[in-house]
Amino acid sequence: MRIISGKFKGHKLVSFDEEHIRPTTDRVKESVFNILTAHLDSARVLDLFSGTGSLGLEAFSRGASTVEMVEINPKSIKVIQKNLARLKITEGIKILKRDAMEFVKKYNGLPYDVILIDPPFPLKICEAILKEISQSQVANSGTRIFIEHSKQEPLPLEIDSLRCIDTRSYGDKLAAFYEKRE
Repeated sequence: MRIISGKFKGHKLVSFDEEHIRPTTDRVKESVFNILTAHLDSARVLDLFSGTGSLGLEAFSRGASTVEMVEINPKSIKVIQKNLARLKITEGIKILKRDAMEFVKKYNGLPYDVILIDPPFPLKICEAILKEISQSQVANSGTRIFIEHSKQEPLPLEIDSLRCIDTRSYGDKLAAFYEKRE
């Protein structure tokens, strides 16, 4: 696992083998960030279900001004901290030890520019987090939302105020991109 592009291009990341971790492959990550690249310059990014921090770190490497990583698992948080230390990142990224669903439900700050979501694959989690985002202040009509999910559990094209604007297939995974309607 490595950073694909940007100021940390080529740097290897710490990973670990846990049942709840399913890091996004380099091929998927490269494609996703090529789609999101126009939205990353000086962006505020939210990385939900951060795992190893790979997606948030890629966004930061590609020009995001700040990244907030929401992760509840202590082992994952330690890996994220190791990756931040490995890349010598001391500011611009914040780790929030919180449940992703609760974070979105209770959020009352400014909307993020980009939201990255790589949850455990059960569809009920994917649909539920998107439904919460549609009703939360984490997103507005300018926010780009990426979610990785299983091909066996496709997501609806519309979830409340969210509309799917693009879907890409990668083996047994789908990458879906949503935007919030006003």
